[in-house]
Amino acid sequence: MIRDIDMVLRPEEGTGETVLAKAASRKLHVSPRDIQAVTIIRRSIDARRSDVKINIRARVYIGESPEVRNPVVYQDVSSAPDAVVVGAGPAGLFAALSLIECGIRPVVLERGKDVHSRRLDTALLSREGKLNPESNYAFGEGGAGAYSDGKLYTRSTKRGDPGKILRILVQHGADESILYDAHPHIGTDKLPLIIENIRKTIIRSGGEVRFSSKVTGLLRRGDEVSGVVLESGEEVHGPVILATGHSAKDVYSFLLEGNYSLEAKSTAVGVRLEQPQALIDSIQYHRDGGRGPYLPPASYSFTAQVNGRGVYSFCMCPGGFVVPASTEEGLLVINGMSPSNRGGRWANSGMITEIRKEEIDGDDPLRVLRYIESIERSSYRPGFMAPAERMTDFCYDRPSGILPESSYRPGLVAARLDDVLPPVVTSSLRSGFLVFSERTRGRFLTDEGTVIACETRTSSPVRILRDDAMRQGKGLYPAGEGAGYAGGIVSAAMDGDEAARSLWRDMNG
Repeated sequence: MIRDIDMVLRPEEGTGETVLAKAASRKLHVSPRDIQAVTIIRRSIDARRSDVKINIRARVYIGESPEVRNPVVYQDVSSAPDAVVVGAGPAGLFAALSLIECGIRPVVLERGKDVHSRRLDTALLSREGKLNPESNYAFGEGGAGAYSDGKLYTRSTKRGDPGKILRILVQHGADESILYDAHPHIGTDKLPLIIENIRKTIIRSGGEVRFSSKVTGLLRRGDEVSGVVLESGEEVHGPVILATGHSAKDVYSFLLEGNYSLEAKSTAVGVRLEQPQALIDSIQYHRDGGRGPYLPPASYSFTAQVNGRGVYSFCMCPGGFVVPASTEEGLLVINGMSPSNRGGRWANSGMITEIRKEEIDGDDPLRVLRYIESIERSSYRPGFMAPAERMTDFCYDRPSGILPESSYRPGLVAARLDDVLPPVVTSSLRSGFLVFSERTRGRFLTDEGTVIACETRTSSPVRILRDDAMRQGKGLYPAGEGAGYAGGIVSAAMDGDEAARSLWRDMNG
């Protein structure tokens, strides 16, 4: 017999199959000896009160063994027709896997380095302020998601099955908890090995993955896109899945030059807010003593409407650190990430506000992109040091002297963020912070918080119009965040998967 049950457990009961089996036996009034296995279907934390509970939906196997989850089998495509995948981020890697499933040989072209070599370049950027424009926190195998918290939560189900993406990640080394946690994450320390395993699957199946292969243009044969041109001058032929991420601005330029249809897209910009993780734990778990030994580092999600404009937290990283995510000299953009155990001293989150495309003059499809560039240019300090203010000073419009200690390794420079960010951004963030503080009885607004500029690459400020792209050149499949149709690892992966299947349908008439 198989039974699905819901259980409400104490934090110390929320992990471990033996403990779960005992709880399930009490719930079902059966002997623990009769339970063959208990698997978790869904797990979430109810922290609305200090008496924190763990909500679990479990599948209980009584007198029979659990079903075996079959992995995806990737066939040999070494003799199959080629398709070009530009970019090895989530959209590109999952597009390549789907092409293999469909019997097409992927040739993955990545402008940056492999995921492990990238570590040396990101370390140089963080420690010495030395930027490699082709290998950094945005460019290289795994894309911007490779060195991140690895958050896998998505509300996007229209373009695919998020469960399939998670199962493939588990097949390549991710912990099975991502299949059932309400807010799954992998961690920046574990993502590189998973990404490398995906690459090995692609190569083992007869596909190809090439690094330091920057695409600079598209090839056309009549009304069809027939391949790409590399910076070296080499041509690579086949229908093209364009999965280049939101920081590859040069791609938008050569698409415009080729008369492909782009449009400006609304986005959101702001800052990174860094605070002690112990403070967030005490706020979210309603415990002055912190989370205790059984609860994970707490996260938060805030949103508010102030003066008709949305202000909200974004990419919250418990126990994480802030890093320079720039791809060009003279422009500063920061991001946050955390390891799998989220064990750092600080919590950080993007705090951002809407920027509507209608608010920026002109009809240039790159006008929102140029607006963001201007903010990144104002934020830049030599060595990629970042302008920052104490949170309370920012909210009460006064200069900061000594800044709190920070995880940001290039270092912070005390600055008035009103001199760095547009007025609509600073005024909206101030109002939003005050609203968020009211919701936490004044505890969120603290002298221990640091507001760091700037967070600007929350989503692509440009959309590649897919229907127009198809009409202007059959064989071109824009996908993922860079195309303006996804946001985050899972939604980008689903979009890449669907792009590959669209390509297959077109090839097979």
